[in-house]
Amino acid sequence: MVASLGVRSRGAASTLADPAADSIDFYIFDAWRANGITPAPRTTDWEFIRRVTLDLTGRIPTPDRVLQFVADADPAKRTKLIDELLARTEWVDKWTMYFGDLFRNSAMKPSTALIRGADGRNAFYQWTRDSLVTGKPYNQMATELITPAGSPSYLNGPINFLIGGVLRGFPMQDTVDQMTANVFTTFLGIGHVNCLLCHNGRGHLDGISLWGSTTTRYQAWQLASFLSHTQATGGNLSWGLVDDSKGFNVDYPLNSTDGNRPPRQPGADCAPGDACNNVAPQYVFNGDSPQPGERYRVALARNITGDPQFARALVNYLWAEFFGRGLVDPPDLFDPARLDPHNPPPAPWTLQPSNPRLLYALAQHFVDSGYQLKSLMREMVNSETYQLSSRYDGQWDPAWEPYFARKFVRRLWAEEVHDAIGQSTGTLPAYEIGFPAKISYAMQFPEPYAMPLYDGDARSFLDSFLRGNRDDQLRRQDGSILQALALMNSPFVDAHLRTDAALLAKPDSELALTLFVNVLSRYPSDAEAAKAAASLADAGVSGRAAAVQDLVWSLFNRVDFIFNY
Repeated sequence: MVASLGVRSRGAASTLADPAADSIDFYIFDAWRANGITPAPRTTDWEFIRRVTLDLTGRIPTPDRVLQFVADADPAKRTKLIDELLARTEWVDKWTMYFGDLFRNSAMKPSTALIRGADGRNAFYQWTRDSLVTGKPYNQMATELITPAGSPSYLNGPINFLIGGVLRGFPMQDTVDQMTANVFTTFLGIGHVNCLLCHNGRGHLDGISLWGSTTTRYQAWQLASFLSHTQATGGNLSWGLVDDSKGFNVDYPLNSTDGNRPPRQPGADCAPGDACNNVAPQYVFNGDSPQPGERYRVALARNITGDPQFARALVNYLWAEFFGRGLVDPPDLFDPARLDPHNPPPAPWTLQPSNPRLLYALAQHFVDSGYQLKSLMREMVNSETYQLSSRYDGQWDPAWEPYFARKFVRRLWAEEVHDAIGQSTGTLPAYEIGFPAKISYAMQFPEPYAMPLYDGDARSFLDSFLRGNRDDQLRRQDGSILQALALMNSPFVDAHLRTDAALLAKPDSELALTLFVNVLSRYPSDAEAAKAAASLADAGVSGRAAAVQDLVWSLFNRVDFIFNY
């Protein structure tokens, strides 16, 4: 058992209790001790309720819930709050958006001119949402996305995942390659398969991936061959997926010389018509091939979801979302040859995860839970590691970042900023986008790109926060001058500064407290309260409404409004 850790806290020392064996904190605390790291103190209740509500639901907490939580003396209140949030519809909203990003669900792909259409996107959105509502195990979700067949795409949501890899006007192998790359990046976090489908790893990935540097293009073709019997039919607004049809019942064919990848050539000793012109499927990590009579994509899904890397990848994706960076970072560039703490790579290579024992343990916990997403999230946000403060009293060493000894702040998603503005002022918009019929929260949009359709001010505001298009522009956390200008000058913000009579009737000091809790989920400091009350008093009766709007505007433009800390 790891010894108790003294923690710097304002004015007094505090202690984080000994963690349970095999828990997140067990492995994290052990790494702190090994590296001489003193962690930040535990975060306050004010900060925690805002942090975990945003992280789990994408919404800021309501003022009443904030005050109730802070006043609650129950030592189990944080655990109870987490369970409450996981049960809310808003949890479904946020994670439907998250997995929509991961699965790249969009009506169109600008980079390839692929068109699923709004109906195809909506069918995929509804399948994702329904999967979360019903608590569908993640391995089942992955299987349904890899193996579906049928049509049309506007009714058959799962087929839209593989349809995202269609490259029209190119040889069949280009589409098969892209589908393969999408599967391995999404479900195993191994983005270098995309590189290997163009060339051998040696000479290209030598300084990046030990596994990639020793893997050949032929082995990548063997992976792609699991999809070689699959054909995308139809097009634009109505797609389908079929297996073993129209001549596509041959294994991955070589001798293609056109397309967007280098020519695919067999070995020099392979004569035209020989069997070596086709590559049979074989799973690179265990040598497995389809069983007699087994559909190739069924065999691929069986191997993907049965691979220990499947659980590790999802654990790492979610860890990056909750903790600010992955245990392997970037999360989609795993090196399978540098993961096992019991089998470390040869020098000069080092283990890739910052805490490999934790990665393996969390992945096993996820498997043991039956691949339940809520169980994994519950374990992460209940940890003391997640509940550390973002503040650090003393000298912080940037080299400690991979050890998660403090909370890393994150800028809110575009949708979270939008929704917090409407929620905190009680001025929720009503967007008529056809699906769902009418919504007030951006987190309920079926995709980020081009949403909302008919409100240019809201669309421009959301775009300034880099929400991406799920294609060649991924969601980003960067800040920008455009974001500052949007918060200061956007017509969208101006439209949400309205005040009602009940708010204006409050005494100055009470009104200041109310606005701070509404917008920032905390009471103001003494200095902030005095300044706010003075500005309201100076405005007089005639200028009171404008003064309240100015105060709300100033709160929207605070750093702690657009960051989760």
